[in-house]
Amino acid sequence: MEISIGVRDIAREITLEVEGEADDIVANVTDVLAKAAKGDTAAVLDLTDEKGNRTIVPASALGYVQIGANEPRRVGFGTL
Repeated sequence: MEISIGVRDIAREITLEVEGEADDIVANVTDVLAKAAKGDTAAVLDLTDEKGNRTIVPASALGYVQIGANEPRRVGFGTL
C-alpha cells in the first residue's frame, strides 16, 4: 500500500510503498501522535518500505499521513 507523509515546512512529500494492513499503520501513527501530545519530544514515526528501507520522521514534524487503498499492483497490457 502507498503511504504519503507530509512534513512541516517542506514542500515535497515522502511517498512509501509498505506492506501490512491500513489499520496497523493508522494505529502506529495514532500512537506516535498521542506520545507527542503527552510531551514526548523523542516520539518518531518509524516505517519500513517493501525494499527494507527505513524512514523515520519526528512526530513534531508530521503535517499529515495519507494511506492509500490496499490494492495489488497491476502488471501488463491488460491494465489499460
